[in-house]
Amino acid sequence: MASMAPAGQYNRPMNAPPAPPREIQALPDQLISQIAAGEVVERPAAVVKELLENALDAGATSVAIRLEQGGVKRIAITDNGCGIASTQMPLALARHATSKIASLTELENVATLGFRGEALASIASVAQLTLTSRTSDAAHAWELAATSPDSTSAGVMPSSGAPGSTVDVQDLYFNTPARRKFLKSEQTEFGHCAEVVRRIALSRPDVTFSLTHNGRTIDHWNATDLARRSAQILGDEFAAARLHLDEAAGGVRLHGFAGLPTASKARADAQYFYVNGRFVRDKLLTHAVRAAYQDVLHGERFPAYVLALEIAPSQVDVNVHPSKIEVRFRDSRSIHQFVFHAVSRALAQTSATAFGTAPAPLAASSSALPWRREQQGTFASAFAGPAAFGQPTGVAQSLASYGALFAAPAAERNGTGQQWTGAADFPATAPPARASGGEFPLGFALAQLHGVFILAQNAQGLAIVDMHAAHERILYEQLKNALEADAMPVQAMLIPVTFHADGIEVGTVEEHHATLQTLGFDIAVLSPTTLAVRAVPALLKNADAQTLARDVLRDVREYGGSHVLLERRNELLGTLACHTAVRANRLLSIPEMNALLRQMEQTERADQCNHGRPTWIQLGHGDLDKLFLRGQ
Repeated sequence: MASMAPAGQYNRPMNAPPAPPREIQALPDQLISQIAAGEVVERPAAVVKELLENALDAGATSVAIRLEQGGVKRIAITDNGCGIASTQMPLALARHATSKIASLTELENVATLGFRGEALASIASVAQLTLTSRTSDAAHAWELAATSPDSTSAGVMPSSGAPGSTVDVQDLYFNTPARRKFLKSEQTEFGHCAEVVRRIALSRPDVTFSLTHNGRTIDHWNATDLARRSAQILGDEFAAARLHLDEAAGGVRLHGFAGLPTASKARADAQYFYVNGRFVRDKLLTHAVRAAYQDVLHGERFPAYVLALEIAPSQVDVNVHPSKIEVRFRDSRSIHQFVFHAVSRALAQTSATAFGTAPAPLAASSSALPWRREQQGTFASAFAGPAAFGQPTGVAQSLASYGALFAAPAAERNGTGQQWTGAADFPATAPPARASGGEFPLGFALAQLHGVFILAQNAQGLAIVDMHAAHERILYEQLKNALEADAMPVQAMLIPVTFHADGIEVGTVEEHHATLQTLGFDIAVLSPTTLAVRAVPALLKNADAQTLARDVLRDVREYGGSHVLLERRNELLGTLACHTAVRANRLLSIPEMNALLRQMEQTERADQCNHGRPTWIQLGHGDLDKLFLRGQ
């Protein structure tokens, strides 16, 4: 049997009487600061975050971060901001002292990154902190070593330094060794610090950042724009496969870059979302972006993005947690829908006519990059030698011949005199819309490879198309559009399905009855604890009505719409499109292949099938030259 701990130790016998209560007494300031530090200063990365936010709030345009031993031994951050007057320096280290807010009204409209007045005091309570600062009108800098939270102006000493501030934090957790034991290895702690620097550098591309560790420069980013800063931090792969996004509505703006599905990651480590310049991890925003990617993302992959939401400060509460990484929106449902639709519209650009995007980059060379406006040429010179229509000769048609082909009656386009019918055919009842400049980005078919791929010649070189994946996306979008054009088909239940519900579910039905009807559900309240499902969307008539209803009620309550319904509906449509699309090993004529290419150019999200796989890739002239060592 295990022995009991000696008296005075942590453990007490299970049946022992409780210790007599102590008298209530005020805690010492030092202990109060150390308790607060447990929320604010979780690890060295939290110190870096707080000090960088202070530097940016001070108007810095250049910030240098120096770390030693992963930030545990030393964190020194120097900025060229406005600085702190010598008479104000002791107050800067006091708890709940700040220059950023002075009233509840200002708190509800806070526009700065910091505002709680806790960071410096909390850091000073668990580390050796030295503050050196100089204002633009001061003759020299001043220095204050924080030996205790109640430091006075007597501790402020003259020093040297340029205008701005330097906060030097050494020996983190020197006086709380138990906390220090919870820290990870030096490399792990440095990794967290470097990630914080990357997050903040992405939010302020107009500021120069420099990061050194143990005397070695790790990163240096000069002031630039978001396009270049995001390429520097997320890499060339993201830069070559991203979509620019900038939408505004109702006083809210979302801008930045959303990565193409082909730039997705195995982990969610390339997702940066900012609200009024503040990096946040918000379930509502993450869900909205994830929902927008559901049609084009493969399996368990995670999208990469750098998105910034600008909203009136009064419409978002940033005072939710001391770390300020969580926010709460006043109208969360509207924000969710705005972000979802904005990202969805950006991803809808992923078609062959969307210049500057690539379905699947093959190499880092510029020739492997996607169709670009400056690379457009005239197809009249790119194609030569007219061939007989309707025969898979493997010879490209001339531009004039193709123009005549697509202007011909539908019954003549397959070269057999028969009209294309059936879901697996490629109707082309009107001349296809061309990309700006009058060209066809995917070019024209040369041949079919192994009954699976279409080889097409375009101005850039060779396009290779997965015909099943491409046709699947085309049919999938057509099914979605047809469904959205009409009212949601509803299947009435012959016998309503009743189930026990809690008060929240009943309240959701009463509050969102109109939304549920729009989604195709008729759910009635029979009693304070009973709901009845009278009708469901016809597409989901075979699903379990009770489970479906519960899932939809939860989704409507949390997000203002039904992600579950949308996901299940789209899953059914995707299955239908997959089974209906042209199968492998079906031989296509040249006109049939070209009809498919033209439909791809007109279809949103045509760069990926609805499972997230690419539908086509581009081999540029340079890539082909390299394969055959031409010019070497």
